[in-house]
Amino acid sequence: MAANPFEMLKNLQGLQAKMGEMQEKLKSVRVTGSAGGGMVTVELNGQLGVEKVTISPEAVDPSDVRMLEDLVLAALSDAHGRLKEKLRDEMAQTAGFAGLPPGLFGM
Repeated sequence: MAANPFEMLKNLQGLQAKMGEMQEKLKSVRVTGSAGGGMVTVELNGQLGVEKVTISPEAVDPSDVRMLEDLVLAALSDAHGRLKEKLRDEMAQTAGFAGLPPGLFGM
């Protein structure tokens, strides 16, 4: 049975409206990743911008800068993973409201 093109257009328009709402919502989304038992934390916004980096004094060893670099990278990766999961959930909800299959965006 062929899909009704008018119904598909209606769903697309609904999705566009929801995507606009989601873009506004992303401006306020914040996630925090950490490494080294919280010695380094990185806060990302919903648009993948780095908002804040916190480094505990215990993590700063001038003779081992490489360890600090690794901790910052690990905290950033952790924050990115958390943000991706949060965005996946938001996209699934948005797709569901627009009448589209939740896995459509592949996130």
